[in-house]
Amino acid sequence: MKIKNITKVVGPMPIRDPYILGAYHYDQYPKGNGKMGPDPALLAGKNLGNDFDREAKWRMYHGETIPGFPHHPHRGFEIVTIVEEGFADHFDSKGSKGRYGNGDVQLMSAGSGVLHGEMFPMLDDENDNPFRLFQIWLNLPAANKFTEPDYKMLWNEKIPRGSFQDENGKNINLKVILGEYYGVKAQEPLKNSWAIDPKHHVGIALVEMEPGAIFKLNAVSKTLNRFVFFYDGTSTISVEDYKMQERFIADLAGDEEIVITNGDQKAKILILEGEPINEPVFAYGPFVMSSEKELQEAFNDYRRTQFGGWPWGEKESDLVNPKDSGRFASYNFDKEIDRP
Repeated sequence: MKIKNITKVVGPMPIRDPYILGAYHYDQYPKGNGKMGPDPALLAGKNLGNDFDREAKWRMYHGETIPGFPHHPHRGFEIVTIVEEGFADHFDSKGSKGRYGNGDVQLMSAGSGVLHGEMFPMLDDENDNPFRLFQIWLNLPAANKFTEPDYKMLWNEKIPRGSFQDENGKNINLKVILGEYYGVKAQEPLKNSWAIDPKHHVGIALVEMEPGAIFKLNAVSKTLNRFVFFYDGTSTISVEDYKMQERFIADLAGDEEIVITNGDQKAKILILEGEPINEPVFAYGPFVMSSEKELQEAFNDYRRTQFGGWPWGEKESDLVNPKDSGRFASYNFDKEIDRP
């Protein structure tokens, strides 16, 4: 059976081992107010600090003046954040900070424990600020859950890509974040990632298909978990013989060739693949551990140590970089700075 299930995505994606969570955010933010947030008059009626209204065109999430997620803890897994449109500002308890977006990807291993904040500054004060983000939690095996937290930027300009035509001359554009597709190999994963071993077949890729284009996923293994999420398009795509609308995800066999045929409009899909880690998972809130004991220890350690504390001063919520910062990554309190 090539297709195991097709599900509409409302909230987290129904994905599984080695993935823990897949979140997709699309917000049609208005023009900025000069302070990287929306006009305060537009915030009336929003549940500031906990704004997750799925019916709204845009959300503030846990932000109060700037949308986003003020600092919070994590332990035991890796986070892959893809900002396809708009910008995200990053700060963490290891002294790293940055701004990335418009196609950039951040890889961050929480490892033994880290605090981080991710806010979404609205930088354009003349036009709307559309924002599109994927956040994917990739589990760490038990042996790596207590490794040192790690952080790496994949700048859009340097992410490996492929542009090719299918058998009918239709164009397909491929952007490979982890793994390898059609001979396009991703940059090196984080050193403690499940993706570091090619035998784990971890793959994350974005595919853009022109109308009528045909894209094929090769058979890999019977144990592979494989998902295709159709996230942007006004028509339908066909996965084998099943038509799928935007915001639906297909759970697919890993040991079969899968044929994806686009409809009559441009379409964009996200591919998530990987061999399962096949270890116990105890997840609650921001922690993903291998036993109930480890999970309780994570909460106790956080209460006791705050994972090193928050080094960015008294301002804890809605913390962003200066408006004119541009895209950058700073590590260990500006000892190393990386730009596209």
